[in-house]
Amino acid sequence: MKHGIYYAYWERQWEADYVPYVKKVANLGFDILEIGGAPLPDYTKEQIRALKRAAKDAGIKITCGYGPKPQHNIAALDYGSRKGAFAWYEKLFQVLEKLECTYLGGGIYSYWPVDYAKPIEKEKDWIQSVEAMKELADKAQKYNITLGCEALNRFEGYLINTAAEGVKFIKEVGRKNVKLHLDTFHMSIEEDSLGGAIRTAGKYLGNLHTGERNRKVPGQGNMPWWEIREALKDIKFDGDVIMEPFVTMGGQVGSDIKIWRDISEGATMEKLDMDAKNAVAFQRFILDYK
Repeated sequence: MKHGIYYAYWERQWEADYVPYVKKVANLGFDILEIGGAPLPDYTKEQIRALKRAAKDAGIKITCGYGPKPQHNIAALDYGSRKGAFAWYEKLFQVLEKLECTYLGGGIYSYWPVDYAKPIEKEKDWIQSVEAMKELADKAQKYNITLGCEALNRFEGYLINTAAEGVKFIKEVGRKNVKLHLDTFHMSIEEDSLGGAIRTAGKYLGNLHTGERNRKVPGQGNMPWWEIREALKDIKFDGDVIMEPFVTMGGQVGSDIKIWRDISEGATMEKLDMDAKNAVAFQRFILDYK
């Protein structure tokens, strides 16, 4: 099991220079840096080489997460919109391949965050999304990329809210490189049992995001970590576990995640680093069941 962290823990904007975070997370004890997909299709060759070199030098694995903008919604009912979204993802896959990144996770079966001012037609959108994911998966396979469909809470998404819905969706897509992506924060809102949800995911679980119910780093809340550990042990999960805390206000990140108070309690960058270092040590101790 490898342990990582999402770069946006330290950021207020979704687009950032990821290179400095590679060395940072390595020094803090992580194996993985998860970066955001939004800016990657526009990366220059020099930017790609710099990030790849930094990761190689630090011994850090790169994974990618993305909450698709509305124009990147592959489940859009309009064919022209879907065509544009697929073209954008093709560019993203090309960059990920060059970075030797083989995992892209998030609400990639739709868009994020959902605009609930618009009518919701779940059944119709589900059918369109399943067909679109088949096509996206076939494109991703050419670049050796696994797609992780993240189950999101009801306030951020509506197609896949639970592990059971995720497994149903994955089975209907029927592609080996499409997996279920679970997140302890979203699970704590939607699931009757976190351990039960993980066991429901079983062999379909590709990646696990971790964080407390208040979006702090693991170990600073009341998440049932031992229950999560035992469930991961039961399904023999040996994938990547990426913590995704959000604790600071401001910017597009704070707005999209709905951070309306300073959860960090005025933490300096040094304090954020120390919290992350302690959290990954805690996460290894709790979740590494072997």
